[in-house]
Amino acid sequence: MTGPLLQVVDLKKHYPIRGGLFGREVATVHAVDGITFHVDSGETLGLVGESGCGKSTAGKAILKLVDPTSGTVRLMGKRIDGLSRSAMWPHRRDLQVVFQDPYSSLSPRLSAGEIVAEPLKNFGIATGAEARERVAWLFGKVGLRPEQMAKYPHEFSGGQRQRLGIARALAVRPKLIVADEPVSALDVSVQAQVINLLTDLQAEFGVSFLFVAHDLAVVEHISHRVAVMYLGKIVEIADRRTIFARPQHPYTEALLSAAPQPNPRLKKKRIILAGDVPSPINPPSGCRFHTRCPYAVARCKTEEPQIRELAPGHQVACHLRLPSAG
Repeated sequence: MTGPLLQVVDLKKHYPIRGGLFGREVATVHAVDGITFHVDSGETLGLVGESGCGKSTAGKAILKLVDPTSGTVRLMGKRIDGLSRSAMWPHRRDLQVVFQDPYSSLSPRLSAGEIVAEPLKNFGIATGAEARERVAWLFGKVGLRPEQMAKYPHEFSGGQRQRLGIARALAVRPKLIVADEPVSALDVSVQAQVINLLTDLQAEFGVSFLFVAHDLAVVEHISHRVAVMYLGKIVEIADRRTIFARPQHPYTEALLSAAPQPNPRLKKKRIILAGDVPSPINPPSGCRFHTRCPYAVARCKTEEPQIRELAPGHQVACHLRLPSAG
């Protein structure tokens, strides 16, 4: 394989709003409105932003859980965005998901062992005693005991249920796992355990993650690179250290200023954004952040900034941050 493992170009997902007697389209929700990024083999890309910015919808569109409106998605160089359900099936083994809610994503009718064994049977990898042996091995890898295979999801804690979800996703040895807010429903101490587990599994199996989250502390701990979304657009992409040490987009600066500081002796200036997040049904013209940006100028209200490379690997969509201006 040459090139990135996952390549997303100008991906859009719009939802029509229908009304009236004949159900005509009266408006459109611009949930994801033209995002471009890539994920390399063995890499974790954190996709971060406020609730409602479109990051989870982007993950679903990549997984083909919802059909993209337009744009291209390539997995290992092969385009998958326009594939039918049957044509997409061979790619499902390489593209797995860990959902946000570790309880509703597990069937209450199946035992834990059956849940993890299900993808093995679906893809014809293993059945019978071989499947049970492999499931027991997977349980050990995610920190569960083989004797827990006979239990049902309601008998596990939240953190244990998420470990089950991770074992299920890992069972078919995928190339990429889309992790959609995988620790947001867990206690803080359990969050750390699950994040460390994902990091260890990546080191052992070489799996890549698209890690969707709103918690910056979690994103900083697990990600190699970070993409920041605002109202359906990616406004900044850079490696983890650059994003957290030298953010260039005003929205990224505001997000980082709002993150809790673990050391109370270190004072940090909080950037208070004016107003509320605009509606994705009627996003602002020009830069979508200009209605809340403390640095906005007249150009920001009329001309949409294109994402540009400020430095190798560091891209920003802001009129005030041009390569020529440093």
